[in-house]
Amino acid sequence: MSFFKRLKESISSKAEAVTNKFKEGLTKTRDVFVERVEDLFTRRKKIDEDFYEELEEILIGADVGVNTVMKLVEDLRKEVRNRKIEDPSELQPILSEMLIKLLKGEEDASLKMADTGLTVLLFVGVNGVGKTTTIGKLAHHLKSQGKKVLLAAGDTFRAGAIEQLEVWGERVGVDVIKQQAGSDPAAVMYDALHAAKSRGVDVLLCDTAGRLQNKVNLMEELNKIYRVIRREVPDAPHEVLLVLDATTGQNALSQAKLFDEKSGLTGLVLTKLDGTAKGGIVVAIRQELKLPVKFVGLGEKMDDLQPFDSDQFVHALFSKWIPEGEQDEDKEPLKS
Repeated sequence: MSFFKRLKESISSKAEAVTNKFKEGLTKTRDVFVERVEDLFTRRKKIDEDFYEELEEILIGADVGVNTVMKLVEDLRKEVRNRKIEDPSELQPILSEMLIKLLKGEEDASLKMADTGLTVLLFVGVNGVGKTTTIGKLAHHLKSQGKKVLLAAGDTFRAGAIEQLEVWGERVGVDVIKQQAGSDPAAVMYDALHAAKSRGVDVLLCDTAGRLQNKVNLMEELNKIYRVIRREVPDAPHEVLLVLDATTGQNALSQAKLFDEKSGLTGLVLTKLDGTAKGGIVVAIRQELKLPVKFVGLGEKMDDLQPFDSDQFVHALFSKWIPEGEQDEDKEPLKS
């Protein structure tokens, strides 16, 4: 079975609404990155050094990351030699398959939940990346699965952060545990954990500051929050999720490295993918950090935060490369 046929079959078993969200959310990346790759594969008639150089430029331009691009192109060279490929168009499925392997990795991309009792998810990230919005949308996602959810307003330093989380709480129909602006975030977490346990909550989503307006080091503050959570729920937090803005490209990667060193990340949430043509940053982040992308933001609507799916991601980008016969194979043949 061909790669594109396998990809098509994998997607056909998934909800059409989700497939459409990935397609719509990745429109900008597809229009710039994939169109350029397709132009290269059709315009060039042979696979030579100029071909590889141009492919490297396109991949780096899509923020796939220099180190990842070098490895990808080297692997492509090996495939060309091993299979004795001469026509660039034959590389389309090979490149797509390589991207899926890079995106999948070895880690589990599903959200880790407690076996019994309370699940605690801690969200970190700099201001402006969409952290509070992500928490609100994830609360909606979990509530739609029948879970009882509570929010903790741990970003007590940014003006309006508590109110913003409260707006999301009202919108989703979920309570928010808060204190006054400027309060000790660890004290907020203590209150939230006790409230969650006494109310029989399934999932507690914890917001944190992206920066502090006093002299206290942000990472020290996060460690303090972490210690309070662990004291109250020994196996928590079950996830420490870094929220990154995809439109910042390589800057998102440097943020991720800093937070990972200091706060023991377990996964990533990539927001605003619909707002960038550089969706290749997902590949770069996966490769550089070896951390799973758990969710991606594909639009403004409440349900546009979606669990990351590497098959959906690659299909959304490269579906037009699927040969016509394989696009429509699941339809019944016309009767004569």
